Amino acid sequence: MKAYYCDQFVLPLPDGHRFPMKKYAMVREQAVATGILCNEDLDVPDAATDEQLLHVHTEEYIRRVVDGQLTDKEIRRLGFPWSPALVQRSRRSVGGTISACRSALEEGISVNLAGGTHHAFPEFGAGFCVFNDVAAAARTIQRENLAEKILIVDCDVHQGDGTAYIFSGDTSVFTFSIHGKRNFPFHKQASDLDIELDDGADDAAYQNALEMGLQAVFGAFVPDLAIYLAGADPYVGDRLGRLSLTKAGLLARDRYVLGMCRDRRLPVAVVMAGGYARDI
Repeated sequence: MKAYYCDQFVLPLPDGHRFPMKKYAMVREQAVATGILCNEDLDVPDAATDEQLLHVHTEEYIRRVVDGQLTDKEIRRLGFPWSPALVQRSRRSVGGTISACRSALEEGISVNLAGGTHHAFPEFGAGFCVFNDVAAAARTIQRENLAEKILIVDCDVHQGDGTAYIFSGDTSVFTFSIHGKRNFPFHKQASDLDIELDDGADDAAYQNALEMGLQAVFGAFVPDLAIYLAGADPYVGDRLGRLSLTKAGLLARDRYVLGMCRDRRLPVAVVMAGGYARDI
């Protein structure tokens, strides 16, 4: 299995910043240590080009991000201080998802050990998301004529509002989001299918909702490629999650999503999305 990583592009974040950047390198190191991946499976992706970003973002927004011209309000909404490293990291994260999609179409499954920046809209970033890697990858794959219909399965605890907005009315991309009802973003967009969970939802409640949702998705849509946002933030110990899934519940979730894809011989690209546990 091919995996892409960009954890060597370290962001200079203030002390006490709540985004756990260390998780990316830790996941890569653990995957190698346990034999899930070997060093030959790992690759650093190319940075996304302006052309690829323009599939989903406005030219003005890209320019202001690259040139460091975001306003203080925009930076607060984003949640990261601007730096050249932020631009490089964000481009590589998009490039990783594009590469993972290409590899998945060739080999059946691939992983970007980053990505899942689903709160980015065409003209602004939000919630730790600069560019929308999943949306840009889906559009790039379509423009390259590698896949026509793409399914986005978003299991991050926060709704993929930017992704839902970008693909609103587009019948070639199906957006499915299962998320906390009262969690960020507080103004939700309309995905093709949204399932909202109450605070404290446990393993059983989550799994039942997920199975119902995915069965409905596959009953209505026949994709050529799936992109799976495997957020760890539904975990009971997550600082921003508000749900109560155990590690066993997260494992059951992943097995179900990937099993549904495998049973349909559906290529799937996995991205990490959120995860903010105190104990990384």
